Amino acid sequence: MLLTWNIIKWLLIAIILLNEVAAIFTVFREKRDIAATWAWLLVLMLIPVIGFIFYAFLGRKLPQRRLERIKSQTQLKLKKAVDRQKTQFQNMPRPKHSTVQTYRRTIMLFQSLDNAFLTRHNHVDVYTTGKEFFAHLFEDIEAATQTINIEFYTIYNDQIGNQLRTLLEQKAAEGVEVRVLYDSWGSMGVRKSFYDGLRKRGGYAAPFLMTHSNFIDFRLNYRDHRKIVTIDGQIGYVGGFNIGDQYLGLVKKFGPWRDTHLRIVGGGVYSLQQRFIRDWNATMKDPADRISHYGIFFPEIKIDKDQPDNDTALQIVSSGPEAPLENIKLGYLRLINAATDHIWIQTPYLIPDDSVLDSLRVAAHSGIDVRIMVPCKPDHPFVYRATQYYARQLANEGVTIYFYQKGFLHAKTVMVDDKMASVGSANVDFRSFKLNFEINSFIYDLEMTDHLEQIFVNDIRDSRVITPEMFAGMSRWLRFKQTFSRLFSPIL
Repeated sequence: MLLTWNIIKWLLIAIILLNEVAAIFTVFREKRDIAATWAWLLVLMLIPVIGFIFYAFLGRKLPQRRLERIKSQTQLKLKKAVDRQKTQFQNMPRPKHSTVQTYRRTIMLFQSLDNAFLTRHNHVDVYTTGKEFFAHLFEDIEAATQTINIEFYTIYNDQIGNQLRTLLEQKAAEGVEVRVLYDSWGSMGVRKSFYDGLRKRGGYAAPFLMTHSNFIDFRLNYRDHRKIVTIDGQIGYVGGFNIGDQYLGLVKKFGPWRDTHLRIVGGGVYSLQQRFIRDWNATMKDPADRISHYGIFFPEIKIDKDQPDNDTALQIVSSGPEAPLENIKLGYLRLINAATDHIWIQTPYLIPDDSVLDSLRVAAHSGIDVRIMVPCKPDHPFVYRATQYYARQLANEGVTIYFYQKGFLHAKTVMVDDKMASVGSANVDFRSFKLNFEINSFIYDLEMTDHLEQIFVNDIRDSRVITPEMFAGMSRWLRFKQTFSRLFSPIL
């Protein structure tokens, strides 16, 4: 009996030692930031064997060859125009009254990081409910005559997903060029055959970077989280909504769904179109399936520039793991650090890295009105507890924290000083900053920013302020779960 116990003891010691050696080798063989490195070491060492299963799903990076397919895509002849615009802004007089002049350094940042072209004449509509978003989206698709390009993280096989598919099949049968790009994990449960009807009618559909099988390529990280629609090169959509019944508030778990999405008519559509084409061409392995006839995708924009509500200036900025820097995060930092009066943020996931966390702390201690609104209910338990942890930390630093009570808040918006705003797919978290492919619109317009801030004010009526005292009054068990979840922030 004693001999058997000794064998078991030494066997367990051997497994633990082998696990630790394997953990060190596994984590350090791929380049990653120090926070993620320690977080994965913690997982692999504290949860022997099982931790490696988590790592297989969540820790492995995309193969370099796939990232190169994204990086190798050209800017579709816009680089020369961006270079000319850089020179123009470099020589622009010091800020006086124009929002564009005030934020010229921010504009130049995006020009440098992402070759993001500033477009001045745009008409922008804002949608905050799935009902109005889908009504206008379907109306625009029905009116399409040449091209429909769609890229979403999630397109579900449910009521609204099938309505969209049927509509796209009809348009393809009419001769409209229809292309659909979706994320295979985000659209879990949707098989390739879901789009067979569209393909038979001449349309195209593919999973981003051609990850057809989630069992062969079972990475949960590095997802295509972008939400892009372009129609006839004239109309574009970008924001937080995906395609599914839950975004109409029809799923009991979430209740009413509160999001923010933009409809753009103007030069900003060119940037959305360009991003879609680059993602599409990086995905398609066969050159015959790639887009090369660019003329049809970049027609002359039909917009009355003399109308006052058609004068919104904006930049479309994208980021992803193939980029050397975290473009959208750096944009958020630029906005936070440039604020002089207030910073209002809505995000479903509040898991900032140290740079964003410190910037928010500095702003709050400098007397700037910093307000952050997050949901009152989770969709991912660990992510939500980590969000609560950071909300508690920021509340203690003087930031006003709101828990949105009327359903699930999924909006990703940042508003600064009544002058500038950002709306898009990127959350204020590690995943959006470092792991996912994201896209945001950065808006330089007083009226549009005021409109978005008024929406924030209206949402306050359906929210509850959570004070430091209320956080302190939470149970020890809840605070432990928050602190424990925070340890895994870099990999959530």
